Amino acid sequence: MGKTVRAVYENGVLRPLEPLSLPEHREVEVSVSEVAAEPEDERLDEVYHRGLQGVQVPEVSLEEVRRILSKIPGSLSDEFIAEREERL
Repeated sequence: MGKTVRAVYENGVLRPLEPLSLPEHREVEVSVSEVAAEPEDERLDEVYHRGLQGVQVPEVSLEEVRRILSKIPGSLSDEFIAEREERL
């Protein structure tokens, strides 16, 4: 199967910009050609980051996070144990 897909190079890894119909761990041969950036390129990450421009994120203290999390009933450890037991 031969197919050309666009990808982004991030943190030492090529990340395809569209899903690939390949089984996990399939070895492939990659040929790289640099593509000139287009000003109106609508890749999802770029659209998302542009949408975040100007958004004010409120400061939240660690104590506030702890207070909110303490209101959640049960225990996260109990949830993990129960999930593992379901798999057995």
